[in-house]
Amino acid sequence: MLSLKLPQLLQVHQVPRVFWEDGIMSGYRHPTSSALDCVLSSFQMTNETVNIWTHFLPTWFPELESPGLSKVLRTAAFAYPFLFDNLPLFYRLGLCWGRGRDCGQEALSTSHGYHLLCALLTGFLFTSHLPERLAPGHFDYIGHSHQLFHICAVLGTHFQLEAVLADMGSRRAWLAAQEPALGLVGTLVTLGLVVAGNLLIIAAFTASLLRAPGSCPLLHGGPPEGGTRAKHQ
Repeated sequence: MLSLKLPQLLQVHQVPRVFWEDGIMSGYRHPTSSALDCVLSSFQMTNETVNIWTHFLPTWFPELESPGLSKVLRTAAFAYPFLFDNLPLFYRLGLCWGRGRDCGQEALSTSHGYHLLCALLTGFLFTSHLPERLAPGHFDYIGHSHQLFHICAVLGTHFQLEAVLADMGSRRAWLAAQEPALGLVGTLVTLGLVVAGNLLIIAAFTASLLRAPGSCPLLHGGPPEGGTRAKHQ
């Protein structure tokens, strides 16, 4: 019978410095894992398991050469759609407060408030690396900032959709008067374009991974000079 062996997990001092995460001391996957190891690790408790199961997005190999730039790009990937999606809300609030009057629930519903709170928590957790910075090694598998960041992002999306539905319900008559409903054909065409766009993005990033060199010095490098063990302070 075919038996599969789960990949070995590494301590922080056993992986190159570029892969170190503040406060995460164990549960690292091997940086040169095979494709089979990557698939198997999805069903193994590592410090990335929760992240993997909360989203399936292709990565981009500049992460290795310019980790700082990668951090900026990943942050912008969340900040840009947040600002774009909320422009109508900010415009509405600006009209209300700019005229010195309170629009109340019409401008900012409870769901809008929860959504903005989750968005702030998402950004804070993504950049602060808390709580693992306060207790290195204690949140390697469950409870570190990247997991909490994903949870807040999912909750924020939920409340954002609830707010959109509430806005549509309260403005249904106005929306119907402005423009007729999209209809089944229009809905299917829009859905098809979105799916096609996502598939093109996945194909482009997958192609870039296939064109990447087979080896990278950063993947095979050891710990930085001056010590072979990570400090636990």
